Amino acid sequence: MEIEGQAKKKIVPNVTYNRDGLATIHNCDFMQDPRFAEAYALGKATGSWGSADTHWRTYIVCWAAQRGLAYEGDFIECGVNRGGYARAVIAYTQFAQLPRKFYLLDTYAGLVDEYISEEERAHGLQAGGYAECFDVVQKTFAPFANVVLVRGAIPETLPNIKSEKVAFLSIDMNCTPPEIAAANYLWDRLSSGAVVVLDDYGWPGHIHQKQAFDQFALERKVQVLALPTGQGLIIKP
Repeated sequence: MEIEGQAKKKIVPNVTYNRDGLATIHNCDFMQDPRFAEAYALGKATGSWGSADTHWRTYIVCWAAQRGLAYEGDFIECGVNRGGYARAVIAYTQFAQLPRKFYLLDTYAGLVDEYISEEERAHGLQAGGYAECFDVVQKTFAPFANVVLVRGAIPETLPNIKSEKVAFLSIDMNCTPPEIAAANYLWDRLSSGAVVVLDDYGWPGHIHQKQAFDQFALERKVQVLALPTGQGLIIKP
């Protein structure tokens, strides 16, 4: 029996996740789901994330891709590096068995100087930043006949996307001009209900990308959903 006036003992919940800039006490049992665990392990094995632990961000990408299966269109990823997200998505959605294309666009060698904005350049963003990896990526995705690798800088390579409809779009190029170019080019092709995942949206050092996508969304009368993972989501009306 509690004595009147006695202070109640404060119960501090256990932290369930504390990685990749996100700490929470909330449920994250998706990490124990065998389907996701296998997909994550395959993505991690590409080396795309280095030593980083990106479980929650990868889960968001897989969720958005799975949602895309309900809509007409192909999958597109702009900003691939060694292919971690894409490899996880292929496993999670069993994409190899689907009558769709998955376009993976990247320089496979880092950022291109001419497509870095002056504001970003003034804040220290530089060309490169990633090791050449195209040969490795070719080997990773060689088993998948419906994966199309497109090498080069966006926006120059965007016409290589032959899809009339897009059901899932991931954008992760670490600088503003190519990201907005990709979003502008593909927006009208997105099926209603399809998700655009913005990997850099809320991360420190990427404020110019956030501001550009906030304006992009405003012009289209939609809203970017900011996530505590640092990602942003846009759902095509």
